[in-house]
Amino acid sequence: MTAPVIIDPVVGPDPAAPAHPAATETEKAPRRRLRGRAWGLYLAYAVVALAVLWAVIPGVFAPGDPLTGVPADKLLAPSAAHWFGTDTLGRDLFGRVVHGAVHSLSGALIAVTVGLALGTLIGAIAGAVGGVVDDVLMRVVDVLLAIPGLLLALTVIILLGFGTVNAAIAVGLGSVAAFARLMRAEVARVRRTEYVEAAFGSGGTFFTVLRRHVLPNSLTPIVALAALQFGTAILAISTLGFLGYGAPPPTPEWGLLIADGRNYVGTAWWLTALPGLVVVIVVLSANRISHRIGRSAK
Repeated sequence: MTAPVIIDPVVGPDPAAPAHPAATETEKAPRRRLRGRAWGLYLAYAVVALAVLWAVIPGVFAPGDPLTGVPADKLLAPSAAHWFGTDTLGRDLFGRVVHGAVHSLSGALIAVTVGLALGTLIGAIAGAVGGVVDDVLMRVVDVLLAIPGLLLALTVIILLGFGTVNAAIAVGLGSVAAFARLMRAEVARVRRTEYVEAAFGSGGTFFTVLRRHVLPNSLTPIVALAALQFGTAILAISTLGFLGYGAPPPTPEWGLLIADGRNYVGTAWWLTALPGLVVVIVVLSANRISHRIGRSAK
């Protein structure tokens, strides 16, 4: 007679042993990346908020007169007394950067407002009306896109004259095409949705449906583009100021500050490096915020 086969019971895992350590590390990695992205976003918000505070209340951060210097203190390196050093006239460079924020940020705000208003209007009309109107407006937009932004801005400045406001208007006109194309695409997309068709079928008029349903649901990507254009406008206005087409001296505009120190790069590197670093950090922070807004819009 054959002896019965004894099958050992299945032994469960040891409670003291770690369960799937590789899987645990895999789960932790995305969380670390998310935390890193969150901290980067918070830092971007802090940088932009600080720049705005510089523009609104510059005297709190730099109480001195940015236009008056001490000749005996000219070309001093960065120190505890002068965080960004001093320029060729003995003026505190950090104070000039702080007081120059109002010129660069207000110019960027004007530029974004001009591009947003005109571009949104053109894109909304083209996307809502369609047909010949759409073709004509989009061909005008294509012409604007064919012209380099800096060249278009210089042309407008020559017509309007020099100054921060005129430079901001010129930069804003250069961004009209981007706003118009995006707005036209969004309006055309929303118009084909079922709820808009239902609104028309319920007896809604063209302008009522456009105002209540189409435009509100088309503006979120435009807001993301406006945030992106804000950083681009700061860079463009600083470029025009560097070339001498922006605010006149001795205005402490960021681009003009960089231009003033370009002849002293070998002996006083801080005159160009530190204002340029401020511009880069603010622009990158604005772009980081715009990318976050863009992801939220999807």
